[in-house]
Amino acid sequence: MNDISIPIDDIASDVARIGTVLGAAGIGLEGGGVWGPAAHYLVEDGEAAVRALDTAGILGATCREVVVVPLPADRPGALGRMMGALAAAHVPVHAQYSDHDNRKVFVVDDTDAARRALT
Repeated sequence: MNDISIPIDDIASDVARIGTVLGAAGIGLEGGGVWGPAAHYLVEDGEAAVRALDTAGILGATCREVVVVPLPADRPGALGRMMGALAAAHVPVHAQYSDHDNRKVFVVDDTDAARRALT
């Protein structure tokens, strides 16, 4: 799975356009949201998503592989333990969000180190 990060200025209109373009290209959004000046979305084919956005004139999107792990939502403090494990392993986290299957998505530089820390 991949995270696409897309610069935005106006949340409602930019996200409407992003969703319309990706939907027309057959690319589903499996999770994500907007933080600051960027929208982040979990997609299966990040390269195809970036191409579709570029073709539509939505420029500056980037794609990176992410770490997706189950979130034991029935165990209070699970996110804190996950983030603590990543911090202890010195894995910088650029973004984190949940997907539609109750999993945590971590946008990191070193996916192998993150996976090791979270197992």
